[in-house]
Amino acid sequence: MSDPLSASSPSIVSAGAEQAVAEVRSAYERLKTEIHKIIVGQDEVVEQMLMCILCRGHGLVVGVPGLAKTLLISTIAKTLSLGFSRIQFTPDLMPTDITGTEVIEEDKATGTRELRFVKGPIFSNVILADEINRTPPKTQAALLEAMQERHVTIGGVQHNLPSPFFVLATQNPIEQEGTYPLPEAQLDRFMFMIQISYPGAEEELEIVRRSTTKRDVQVQAVLSNADITRVQELVRQTPVADHVIRYALRLVRATRIKEPMDGGLKRPQIVQDYVAWGAGPRASEYLVLAAKAKAILTGSYHVTPDHIREVARPVLRHRILTNFNAEADQVTSDQIIEGMLKDIPLEGLSPEAKKQMDTVMR
Repeated sequence: MSDPLSASSPSIVSAGAEQAVAEVRSAYERLKTEIHKIIVGQDEVVEQMLMCILCRGHGLVVGVPGLAKTLLISTIAKTLSLGFSRIQFTPDLMPTDITGTEVIEEDKATGTRELRFVKGPIFSNVILADEINRTPPKTQAALLEAMQERHVTIGGVQHNLPSPFFVLATQNPIEQEGTYPLPEAQLDRFMFMIQISYPGAEEELEIVRRSTTKRDVQVQAVLSNADITRVQELVRQTPVADHVIRYALRLVRATRIKEPMDGGLKRPQIVQDYVAWGAGPRASEYLVLAAKAKAILTGSYHVTPDHIREVARPVLRHRILTNFNAEADQVTSDQIIEGMLKDIPLEGLSPEAKKQMDTVMR
C-alpha cells in the first residue's frame, strides 16, 4: 500500500504545511470513495466518525435499528487498516468479558501453576460497543475507564491498550425498556454524539439495489497506522486564533445558566427557558479540536468560527441537560444549539459594552 502522507514536517507552521493539508484532504476523499463502496450516503456521519478518530476521541452513534451503524464502523476500520473488535453489550456482560481476565495455567513438564492474563476484545484499535446502554453500569464503567486511561489493570498489573485506540459506541434511542442509560458524567467522555437518520428516497433505492443482488466488493485500506498518527499530530499542531477560541468558549459558557455571560452579552432566551445544566470545559476543548479537524478535512489550514459552528451540534448535544419545560414543549438540545448559534455573536462584546469601551478609548 502506498504511503499517502509521506511528506510531513516536524512543525505544522512550515512551508510544507499546505502540502500536508492537501495530502490529508486527498486521503480523506479516497477514504470516502472506499467507504461508499459499501455504505450509501451518510456523508456527514462518516465525516464526524473520522473527525473523532483524527482527534483521538470517541464517538457515541445514535440511531434506530437497521441504519447500518455496525457496518459503517467496521468498514471505516478496514479503510484505516486498523484492528477491529465488536462487543455486543447485553445485561449479563461482565467487566472481565471486555477487559480480559487471568487464568491458571499449568506447566505440564514441571507441574507448576501460574496466572496468565488473557486479553479481552478491548485490546484492538477500533472498538464497536454495540448497544452500550443494554449493559449494567459496572460494565459500562469498565469500558469508559479504558477509554479515558487507555489501559486496563488486572490483578494489580497495568496493561496498555494498542495505539491508536477508539471506541465508537451505538445506542438505540427508541427502545428504553430493560436498558441502563449512560449518566451525564459518562456521556461527557464521548467527543461526539453522532445521530444517524433514515436515508433519502434515492439513497434507499440504491441500498435495496445493492442488498438484493450478488456483489463481491472489497474495501482497500487507505491509511496505515503511521499515517493516522501523523494526521493526529497535524490536527493538534494546527494553529487557531484567539478570537476563534473565544467564540467556542462563548457558546459553551452560554449553556451554564447559573454563571454570568462574558462581555456584557445577553444569554439567549431559549437557553434561559429550557436548559437545566450546561456543558463543562471538555466541551470547549472538543469544539476547538473538532474545528481543527474539520478545517483540515475540508482542505483549509485556517480555523474559522464557521468551523466551530459546523461541529457545535455533535459536541454539545449530549452535554446540554434540558429541564422539564423543554420536555413539555418538546424542545431538543439540537434546537437549543440552533438558537445559540443564531443569537450569540462572533464578536465578544455586546453592542452596549462595545460602545462603552469605544467611549473610554477616546
